[in-house]
Amino acid sequence: MFRFFMRLFVNSAALAVAVWVVPGLTMKAYGEGAELFAGGPSLPLVLSYVLFAFIFGLINGIVGNAIRIVAFPIYILTLGLVSLIVNGVLLLLVNLVSEALGFGLLVEDFYWGIIGALVLSLSSWIIGMVLRPLVKKRR
Repeated sequence: MFRFFMRLFVNSAALAVAVWVVPGLTMKAYGEGAELFAGGPSLPLVLSYVLFAFIFGLINGIVGNAIRIVAFPIYILTLGLVSLIVNGVLLLLVNLVSEALGFGLLVEDFYWGIIGALVLSLSSWIIGMVLRPLVKKRR
């Protein structure tokens, strides 16, 4: 259970980094609230990041794996570069889900989706590597 919450935290933090770095991505909180600390984000914004990371993980786990299985020959032919497009499409799909919910990630364009997916995956990998000793099982 700890690994699930740690992975959720890593994805939320990576999403925050992607929204901060990529100008075509914006996060819309589900409500207004007071800042958690001076100059920091509000509690509804933090909860929006966590909920959006959960939705992104769910869609990436179900739809993303199905796309990767079907597109496996294309992955081989392009040496994995098609994964950038697939991740961008998944980010746009999550954008549609968040628009239906009324809050979440807003992606301006398909190209910003690809760049956002690249930044999201790189930052998730880096944050995951830093926090790996906390999640590693002790024997």
